[in-house]
Amino acid sequence: MSIAHISPRRLIPPLPGGDRWGWIAPLGVALFGAYLRFAGLALPHSLMFDETYYAKGGWALVNFGVERKALGSVTDPVADKMILRGDLNIWEKCTPPEATPCAEYVAHPPLGKWMIGAGEQLYGMTPLGWRFVAALAGALSILILARVARRMTRSTLLGCLAGLLLSLDGMHFVLSRTALLDIFLMFWVLAGFACLVVDRDQSREALAAWRAASPLSRYGPYLGPRPWRLAAGLCLGAACAVKWSGIWFLLVFALMSLLWDAGARRAAGLRRPYRGVARRDLPTALAAMALAPAVTYLMTWSGWLASPYGYGRNWAQAASQGSPFYWLFDSLRSLMSYHMSVLDFHTGLQTQHDYSSEPWEWPLLIRPVLFYYQGSEGKCGEGPCSQAIHAAGTQAIWFGALVALLAMIAWYVASRDWRAGAVLGAFGAGWLPWFYYAVADNRTMYDFYMAPMLPFMVLALVLAAGLIIGPADAPARRKAIGAAAVGAFALLVVVNFGWLHPVLTGDLITYQQWQARMMLQSWVAH
Repeated sequence: MSIAHISPRRLIPPLPGGDRWGWIAPLGVALFGAYLRFAGLALPHSLMFDETYYAKGGWALVNFGVERKALGSVTDPVADKMILRGDLNIWEKCTPPEATPCAEYVAHPPLGKWMIGAGEQLYGMTPLGWRFVAALAGALSILILARVARRMTRSTLLGCLAGLLLSLDGMHFVLSRTALLDIFLMFWVLAGFACLVVDRDQSREALAAWRAASPLSRYGPYLGPRPWRLAAGLCLGAACAVKWSGIWFLLVFALMSLLWDAGARRAAGLRRPYRGVARRDLPTALAAMALAPAVTYLMTWSGWLASPYGYGRNWAQAASQGSPFYWLFDSLRSLMSYHMSVLDFHTGLQTQHDYSSEPWEWPLLIRPVLFYYQGSEGKCGEGPCSQAIHAAGTQAIWFGALVALLAMIAWYVASRDWRAGAVLGAFGAGWLPWFYYAVADNRTMYDFYMAPMLPFMVLALVLAAGLIIGPADAPARRKAIGAAAVGAFALLVVVNFGWLHPVLTGDLITYQQWQARMMLQSWVAH
């Protein structure tokens, strides 16, 4: 095949417009989403749902470097009451202070709690403090999704639509205003995916430049250190350091990136694309997608490694030999032992909860979790009143995404389009492993475990919207009808979010108004 037969656009279609509007428009959408998330962030003045664990965990980390036991229990939340009235002497007393009873046994890695603690350092041990970084991560994820959707669709308008839909999803909204770990898992997974999409474009640009200037070779060129793939590895390592379920995204995205490399080399006219990947791309991919995540994960445990106060920390034995090498290996052995204990905890977690649900129920919004409820009399007029926060997805987005994901399957089967494959792979990485845990371990699970899949549900919707509107050279009538249909769907999402808003923010409404917003009776615990 001659050089003339290879067009650079076959490898990398140009992005629309200039960088100016490519940033201004997504930033505008992200600022809108940020306003929604930060407005009234300190309300309710309460530790909602699992905030009782993670707010205290973050505060302990930024003060001690490790999690510590607080006063009270789940049934007798002494420390929670103290925090809400401004008394921070909440830690159990231990003698000596490094004794094991002081250490808190935790079931998740520390990064998400470090992030919560960063907000508490800024605004104190207050609802604003422990929710601040969650809201920031939620707002930034809107910007990232808008930018990556623009890059994937080559449309600034569709990129902004992606950001708008994510900003108006009820579950994303509630998790962005709550000190739980799942919004941070979603953020780092999305950031890692976005870095890989940029790496895909840049590597194909490099291949196009090489193809235009060099004769064909058997395996093609070495493409350099690939800094965006390294950045992806760091982000995905951070995802694993928030929750272990990030490992599934890391594995799928690493394989996806190598398949993209093979597709690029094939498009460049190389006859042995997979061998080219093995010889030219795999070494740097292993460094970026294996070594970098492992180092990132280990670094988030630095507080535990540097302190004698962590649960399971065998500091005295590690330090007794006086050798830094013995200290290092004994410390890592203690950390591994701790991890095996946590793994046993997760596989054996079968605690009953009113709002637990199974993974096949999640996309249908069968049982969203109630994070907060306060009933009262007479404050909203006559009769009973309700203040509730449900982590419920916006139905128009979720049910539309189900149809869009089916469309992605058909599109991928028909055309092998990489974008459909990427969305399906990411969604599967987040959803399918939970079926194993449901069947094999009967594990307690909640539907907000869908959080890291939300951006990819939105991407499926946006890619489907692009198919409905049609390509740039489609007939004007077809494009007008398609744009009208997509606009009507966006308006439906806005109305749907507005209707749900009172039960996403804990607004004071009548009991009847609260009941009217419950899509199913299963939204209310029995």
